[in-house]
Amino acid sequence: MASEWKNFEPVLIPDIANLRNIDVYLDNGGYEALKAVLGSEWTPSSVIGEVKAANIRGRGGAGFNAGLKWSFMPEPDGKPRYLACNGDESEPGTFKDRKLFEFNPHLFIEGALIAAYAMQCTTIYLYIRGEYIDWIHMMDRALQQAYDKGFIGENILGSDFSVDFYTHSGAGAYICGEETSMLESLEGKRGYPRVKPPFPAQNGLWGRPTTINNIETLANVPLVINKGADWFTSIGARNHPGSILYGISGQVNRPGVYELPSGVPILDLIHEVAGGVRNGKKLKAVIPGGSSTPVLRGDKLEGVTMDSDSLREAGSMLGTAGLVVMDEDTDMVDVLWRIAHFYHHESCGQCTPCREGTGWLEKVLLKIKNGEGEIRDLDLLLDVTTQMEGRTICALADAAAWPVRHTINRFRDEFEARCKRSTFATA
Repeated sequence: MASEWKNFEPVLIPDIANLRNIDVYLDNGGYEALKAVLGSEWTPSSVIGEVKAANIRGRGGAGFNAGLKWSFMPEPDGKPRYLACNGDESEPGTFKDRKLFEFNPHLFIEGALIAAYAMQCTTIYLYIRGEYIDWIHMMDRALQQAYDKGFIGENILGSDFSVDFYTHSGAGAYICGEETSMLESLEGKRGYPRVKPPFPAQNGLWGRPTTINNIETLANVPLVINKGADWFTSIGARNHPGSILYGISGQVNRPGVYELPSGVPILDLIHEVAGGVRNGKKLKAVIPGGSSTPVLRGDKLEGVTMDSDSLREAGSMLGTAGLVVMDEDTDMVDVLWRIAHFYHHESCGQCTPCREGTGWLEKVLLKIKNGEGEIRDLDLLLDVTTQMEGRTICALADAAAWPVRHTINRFRDEFEARCKRSTFATA
């Protein structure tokens, strides 16, 4: 990317006052993509094809091609089918979707409506974490505005397409950010992840075909319809195109959410966008995509860019693009214990490796944190992560294991310094 990002003009959250108001949104080209799609220009399959060609990769962490995901939905059979929009956003270090709710909700709503048309969904559900009560009210107001203007409901804009759109608040469970657990919660059940297969596209909400997309993912859809897949793929990294809402937090001078192209160098985001490390301290470590993504050492970031390919080569993941920046005074033992405590608390307890494993990770790390651990405890922790990863219904166990494994491996000297040496009687 070099310095190309410096001239980028935001498209997801442009600098337009009161864009949350539908009249302002309409004055700036809002709902034109939906009008085009519901006119004679597009068929459901052509919409899916354009989104697929744009390679809008899921912004919720998985990074899967949204159009390809839509294509997995079976042909309509005259019965209900659903679009579930994931606005749970419970990953520590992630706070981007609420900016769309607050500053440009109609872009997301329009994208969701286009997605529903493409997959012939009959109902859209927006799942928002319960702690986002103010943003839930914002979305309810925006949806009512869209209903009043005829963009949601029966025979939208005089077409044959009808769809309803509802918000649903969660009850504070991190696990409900996992797509099938979210479906269980929407059905009024406890948020337990489902065994796959069957996949939601075949057996989702109430046993009917369902697609789950992230809020930011859907917000890109009207842009692709209006400007084309070629325009979208010209932005940012070749294999992970488009703009990204980077949530930068931690020990930086200007924390916040910044919309820039994918592929911006991490060091540029920290030092130029976020104003550098606070108090002139040295950069020690970065968690690049939310708490579940492996930490990277500050002295290993040269040439690493914020896209899937580059971060995978560096030993981490893009995730939700929520960067947590840590300075030279950060206690990595304390950081890791806090992360382990979170995942232990949020494990739903359905799978034994996760239920027991997250508990052991937290207990052993607390022992080390308190200066009571031994060197062999570090290898015990690594062994526990191996027993957890890939052995559960959902990826929460993996999300808990990866930070432990990589933080210990990349900062082992700090952990060893906090351990007391084992003492054995000698003959």
